[in-house]
Amino acid sequence: MTDTTNPEVPAAGRSGGRAGGGRANRQAARLASHADSVPFLTRTLAPYEVLSDESIAIIEENADTILEKLGVWIRDYPSALKLFADAGADVDGDRVRFPRGMCRSIVQATAPRQYTQHGRNPERNVEIGGMNTVFAPNYGSPFVRDLDNGRRYATLADFQNFVKLAYSSPYIHHSGGTVCEPVDIPVNKRHLDMVYSHIKYSDKPFMGSVTAASRAQDSVDLARIAFGGDLADRTVMTSLINASSPLVWDETMLGSAEVYALNNQACIFTPFILAGAMAPVTTAGVAAQSLAEALVGMTFAQLIRPGAPVILGSFASSMSMQTGAPTFGTPEPSLVLYVMAHLARRLGVPFRSGGGLTASKVADAQAAYESANTMQATMLGGTNFVLHAAGWLEGGLSIGYEKFVLDCDQLGMAHTFAKGVDMSPNGQAVDAIVEHEPGMHFLGTAHTLANFETAFYRSNTADNASYEQWLEEGSLDANARANKIWKKSLADYVGPALDDAIDAELQEFVARRKSEMPDEVG
Repeated sequence: MTDTTNPEVPAAGRSGGRAGGGRANRQAARLASHADSVPFLTRTLAPYEVLSDESIAIIEENADTILEKLGVWIRDYPSALKLFADAGADVDGDRVRFPRGMCRSIVQATAPRQYTQHGRNPERNVEIGGMNTVFAPNYGSPFVRDLDNGRRYATLADFQNFVKLAYSSPYIHHSGGTVCEPVDIPVNKRHLDMVYSHIKYSDKPFMGSVTAASRAQDSVDLARIAFGGDLADRTVMTSLINASSPLVWDETMLGSAEVYALNNQACIFTPFILAGAMAPVTTAGVAAQSLAEALVGMTFAQLIRPGAPVILGSFASSMSMQTGAPTFGTPEPSLVLYVMAHLARRLGVPFRSGGGLTASKVADAQAAYESANTMQATMLGGTNFVLHAAGWLEGGLSIGYEKFVLDCDQLGMAHTFAKGVDMSPNGQAVDAIVEHEPGMHFLGTAHTLANFETAFYRSNTADNASYEQWLEEGSLDANARANKIWKKSLADYVGPALDDAIDAELQEFVARRKSEMPDEVG
C-alpha cells in the first residue's frame, strides 16, 4: 500500500513504570524557558576535511571521466535529452555523455552559493549554504512506531503529529517533506494533504512533492496560495530529487525538478548509494560516482533556469556483505560525507547529508550509537541541510515517536556545539579565576551565579538523578521518558496563525484537485 516511487525509503521493548510527574514537569518547564530557538544554526567551527585539495581534485577528475566515458542514462524524458544536447553534451539514444568540465562550468556559472528559503512566518526563514546548518526531520517512512502501539502503517494523523512535533521543537528549523507516508490516503492524492498539513500546522519552511511533475506543480500552486497568491520569485520550498543510482535519471525526478527550477524553487540532487550495490565499495569510488550523478541533476536545473537554487546531496550507506542489508553509523559513510562536503564547497553550492541514521528497529543502544556517529560527521563536516535529523529508524522504513524526541535532544546539543568556544571576556573568565582563592570551589562565585542558567546544555531526556531518586520516580528509561515528552508536546501544541481566507482557498484547491482524479493505490 505504499508509494514505491517515494525517494529515500531503502528496501531492505517496551518500558514502563509509574509516573514521577512533579520533577519531570518542573524540568520540562525549565528547559522550555531556556531553549535557544533560532531559525537556523550558524557554525563557528571550520569544517573538518579528511582529504587534501590534491586528493579532492583527483576525485573531481574521476567524476569527469565517468561523465565523459560512461555518461548517464536519461530514462523516458526526451526533452531533457534535447536540453543536454543543445548545451553541448553527446546524446546517443538515451545515453548522455558530457565533455570534461561541462557540468562543473555550468553549475559554477549560475548556481547560488547560498540562498534564503522563506517560511510562511518571515522569522522562520532559513539560510542554506555557507556556514549555516538547517535541521529537517525524517523523510519517507511508510511505518511509524511508538511504545504504546508498536510498529504500524503511518496515517495522515501520524503525519500531522510529526509536523506539530517539528513545529514545537526549538531545535528543528524546517518542517520537512514526506515526514512519513500517510498510507490511508490514496497514493496520487496524499501529496495534497501533506503539503496542506505543512502549511496549516507549521509556519516553518517545508518541502514539496517529487513523485510526479504534476504533484510538484500542485505543491507550487499550494505554496503560492499560502504566500498570498504570488511567490514574487521567492524560494519557499527545498525539495528532494533522488538519482536512480547507478547513473540513471528518470522522468519522475527530472520532471519534478523542472517544475521547481522553472518556479525558482530549490532542489536537493541526491544520489542514493548503497555502497557495493549501487556504487563501488570504496569511499573514493562512491564519492566520484555521487559527484558525477549530482552534477548532472544540478546542470539540468541550471539549464532549465540559470540561478535556480540547488543543493549537492549525498546519501551513502554501507552494507552488510553477509545479508545485503544497509548499515548505518559505520566509519565508511562518515568518510564519504566528509569528502562530499569538501567537494560541494569547491563546487560552490550548499551540501546536504547526515541525520540521525540507524538500522535499529527500536530506539535502543544501537540506534543511539549509530545516530550519534552519523550526526558527529554531519556537524564536523559542515553540512548545510540535514534531512532525517529526527525520528529515523529501521533504515528509514519507520519513524519513531520516542526516537524523534531523543534525536531532538541531540540536535539541541548540536546547537550548543555549533557555537564553538566563547572567547568573550565572560568566556575567558580570567577575572573570576584571579579573584578567587586557591582551593575554593566556584559554586557561589558571582561568575557562576551569573552564568548558571545558560552555562551548560540541559538534556530533557537524560536522567542525572541518584539511583534512589530514579527508583522513586518510576525507574523510567530514556524511551519511557521520551514517550511522556511527545505526548505532552502534542497536548500543549498551539498552531501558528493562518488567515481564514487563505485556509479556505487551500482547502478548496485540495478538494478540487482530488475530485479531478480517481484514487490510485500502490
